Amino acid sequence: METINLAKLKILHVGVDPEFISPVTFEGYKVEIHTTDNPFSASQWIAENGLPDGVLCESKLTGDNGFDFFDFWVDQFDAEKKVPFFILDDEKNQETLIKAQEKGINEVYIKPTPIETIISRILTLKKNDPGTNVAGISRSISYTSYETPFFKRTFDIVSASIGLLLLSPLLLIFIIAIRLESKGKAFYITKRVGSGYNVFDFYKLRSMYTNADKRLQELSHLNQYLKEAHPSTSGKHSLHEKPGWHQSQGEATEEAGTLKMNSENASVRFENDPRHTKIGHIIWKSGIDRWPQLINVLKGDMSFVGNRPLPVYEAELLTTSDWKKRLYAPAGMTGLWKIEVRRKYKAMSSEARKDLDNKYAEIAKKNHSFWDDMWIIFRTIPAIFQKKNV
Repeated sequence: METINLAKLKILHVGVDPEFISPVTFEGYKVEIHTTDNPFSASQWIAENGLPDGVLCESKLTGDNGFDFFDFWVDQFDAEKKVPFFILDDEKNQETLIKAQEKGINEVYIKPTPIETIISRILTLKKNDPGTNVAGISRSISYTSYETPFFKRTFDIVSASIGLLLLSPLLLIFIIAIRLESKGKAFYITKRVGSGYNVFDFYKLRSMYTNADKRLQELSHLNQYLKEAHPSTSGKHSLHEKPGWHQSQGEATEEAGTLKMNSENASVRFENDPRHTKIGHIIWKSGIDRWPQLINVLKGDMSFVGNRPLPVYEAELLTTSDWKKRLYAPAGMTGLWKIEVRRKYKAMSSEARKDLDNKYAEIAKKNHSFWDDMWIIFRTIPAIFQKKNV
């Protein structure tokens, strides 16, 4: 039996509903359609698969819109606009058509549009413009990412090496104490996101019991973030009763636990968290649990000074405008987010944390950012001895 080899096309669909069946066979092509609903996931897919042959973006995205994503797309991946980009709208809107034309978007389609129509348009664009990225002709990725300056990286390597050497005897003592007090590994390793969509293993000493994530439900009424956001209703709703909240897939971050949600804040925090072990409370309160992050600094995953190392679930909630600036800065052990929250003695809102991340990204782009880092480190020293509420 004769085997027919089909050329491959890949389409990136950005939207909340996976409404297109994949794969699809069309005129000698096997078309694979990948659906994602946020810029971080889209960037991760591109890092693994290369540029797609076409992008189909919903006009309305969660906390975002198709035009903002297009700006993000051009800025980070396709400055020459070689990849066909289409907007998918719910209804015909003259303003949408005009704006799309002004930005150089190839087409605006109205739902429901057969995927065959879109594939045909991609192939037509390729025929009319041989430079268009179709069928693997141009797969290189050149999105903007942060490059650590020489002095900053040198300081990180020297300081992290000295720190690990001096602290290793104490680290060993705490590792033994953690293992003796409760079952489980001494290190808590989770995935975090740094600059340029880099996902890395984030190291901490375990400060909680191993079943900490299972207690999120019963302790939800004590969540400080929920109390601040909804002071009149906190204590009356469980996690599943509160619209928009969803417990994360079996993961509790060591500093607060995690809840994945569709609203503005995705974190939880408990005062005098009962999930901490006795040793865990000491190392968490003093910041000793973060000493293993020196390994991350030495590896280049993080820097001494930078932005918050984002949990993956929180990165997925960021909009394109959030990502645009944040990409230019590394994850750090300390930064504006830490010294500000300690100075104010209270938990910081999600929006405030984002603003500080973007502010440091602006600092990181400056020629003399190393001295700004030294200033932040200097301010971190007194903050260490203040009441911990980060």
